[in-house]
Amino acid sequence: MKLNDHILLWNHVFIKVMDVRHVTLHKDKGLRNYRLPTSAFLYTIRGNAQIWLDQSVHKVERFHVLHGGKGMCLNIVTEDELEYYLILYKTILALPSSRDIQQLLERENPFQCQYAFAPHQPLSLYDKVELLEQAWRHSTELGNIHVKALLYQFVYELLAQLHRQGTQPLKPDLMAQAVAYMHEHYRQPLTLESIAEQLGCSAGHMSRTFKKHMHTSPIHYLGQVRAERTMQLLMQTDATLQEIAERVGYPDAHSLSRSFKKYIGLSPVRFKKERLQQSWHQDLPTTMLTYAVQQKPSRLYNDIDYQYRYKARGDIHMQGRIKVTAMTVVLCLSLLLAACSTQANTTGGTQTEANQTTAPTTGEKSNGDAQAGVQAKTRTVSTLKGDVEIPAEPKRVVSDQYMGHLLKLGIIPVGVRSFMLSEAWIEKAGISKDLIAGIEDLGAFPMNLEKLTYLEPDLIIGSMEKNIEDYQKIGKTVFLPYWEGLSTAGPLEKFRRISEIFGKEQQAEQWITGYKQNVEDAKKKIAGIIKEGETVSIVQVANKTLYVLAAEGGNYGSSTIYEMLGLPPTKKALDMKEGFETISLEVLPEYAGDHIFVYGSHDKGANDVLNSSIWKGLAAVKKGNVYMYGSFDDKGDEFVMEDPYSLELQLDSIVNLLLANKK
Repeated sequence: MKLNDHILLWNHVFIKVMDVRHVTLHKDKGLRNYRLPTSAFLYTIRGNAQIWLDQSVHKVERFHVLHGGKGMCLNIVTEDELEYYLILYKTILALPSSRDIQQLLERENPFQCQYAFAPHQPLSLYDKVELLEQAWRHSTELGNIHVKALLYQFVYELLAQLHRQGTQPLKPDLMAQAVAYMHEHYRQPLTLESIAEQLGCSAGHMSRTFKKHMHTSPIHYLGQVRAERTMQLLMQTDATLQEIAERVGYPDAHSLSRSFKKYIGLSPVRFKKERLQQSWHQDLPTTMLTYAVQQKPSRLYNDIDYQYRYKARGDIHMQGRIKVTAMTVVLCLSLLLAACSTQANTTGGTQTEANQTTAPTTGEKSNGDAQAGVQAKTRTVSTLKGDVEIPAEPKRVVSDQYMGHLLKLGIIPVGVRSFMLSEAWIEKAGISKDLIAGIEDLGAFPMNLEKLTYLEPDLIIGSMEKNIEDYQKIGKTVFLPYWEGLSTAGPLEKFRRISEIFGKEQQAEQWITGYKQNVEDAKKKIAGIIKEGETVSIVQVANKTLYVLAAEGGNYGSSTIYEMLGLPPTKKALDMKEGFETISLEVLPEYAGDHIFVYGSHDKGANDVLNSSIWKGLAAVKKGNVYMYGSFDDKGDEFVMEDPYSLELQLDSIVNLLLANKK
């Protein structure tokens, strides 16, 4: 980066000194694989050594300044006794800062840059670093201010000499750092956020940069590293799957098996069995079967700071050629099996109906190019956040709502929010348990970003605006709000909106037509139960709080009762601006209709309402015109959601309640 930008950013940050160390390394007592916990200055004042910052090696003699960012790997090999100072520091961008400054920091970040130079005026720097170390050693609350002041003096002198000597800092190789870190720490429960934290950058920046240069996501790459090590342990040991899982970063054998099959295309047990049956295994010693899904870690390898292990291979030329051949065969076979598995998999986001409304967006067919017939197809959909270009026929859909809508359209998502997987309508609607088991649990709002990245979705549907920006960093995202303020769109309108994303409007309208016919049949069955001039109200009791649902925009069955069956709401319900109102028990009589539907009568706190004198004094209660339904417990029921499956079940439930009370 430009030194002027470097200086500019130093003027816009606060500095926090984390540690100042004065270190003497004796000859042949170097430092091995110390990963910098923060940004750092290293100032050598005596001795000779070779110092590595990641893959860059520097020959230092006497006075030498080096700088490295958080997560860089520091190695020192001494040639004689080496004395140096190590200053560890953090920076925080001062607020408010202009957008240009924020973007410059995100793009360049001098505090992560690497540089090394021999200062022309070393004693000027030495005076300041010596005072800094002494002040740090004896610092008090007041002394900490002095420490900061001394560090600023050191930085000023250093930048001035950098400027005079024309030394330009180099941006760190973030990809090399990330790859090395994953190879070193794949045994640990890594997340996208934890890796980025160790490397001193944001999760979004690392993910974007990694995808740009590596053509895959960091978490997907980590899975490949673990798959490679799993293959080695399967073929070279008799360890159990649980033992291997604990060795390669998975909590249990089930998680390992599921991930291994995703990357290799078959289970670990089947992989080992088939490899042992292949004749070419008989010709190679087990120790020479080194499988490579991705590049190998560098020769400097460590599990924790200050540990070092170097394994010399010493392969002869012919042995190296055999190893490369073996690895190539394994990789090709693995990719072939994975491709076959992908074609056979019917639960990975496959759609049952092809999209007929799409058109290619790139390229014209060339007679001389055999590949020209394969064209990428996309569709443009309009959202509240603008037009979004999405795959015409997405195969790996993830959604934090709308699972029932997707399934009714023949789209099986690869991942959804946890609650979606335990909805009560699933079993009642006859949805296969195996189908649900194949859908990844992505946690609560917002969906787990690590798992989401791992799934590599080609389309994400988000229902909450605050989460959309995070989802967009991972893949194509469509924002489709479930709630609009405190109201919801009509359930049929919701279904239409979902169908429009996938170009399946015709399929949606076909279901809607059938559903409306069922509604008309239901109206005939319940005709006369609600007399002319009578009204209906819907009350919900939840955690000792009383709600009354609106005639429009409500939930928990209100759309079925009011909009579909056309039961007459009270004036209060008609006048509500939102989908519901929270009321006190004392004013309940003002909201009560001639017939009352009660949602959650068995939930916590409901008895306080239902046993009260106010409740028992209501005309509807005295006449027995009360209909208890639904429960918002841990799993919820078919009235919680408004997908097509839930609407079908709700219609039957409400009609049966009314018929049971028919006089």
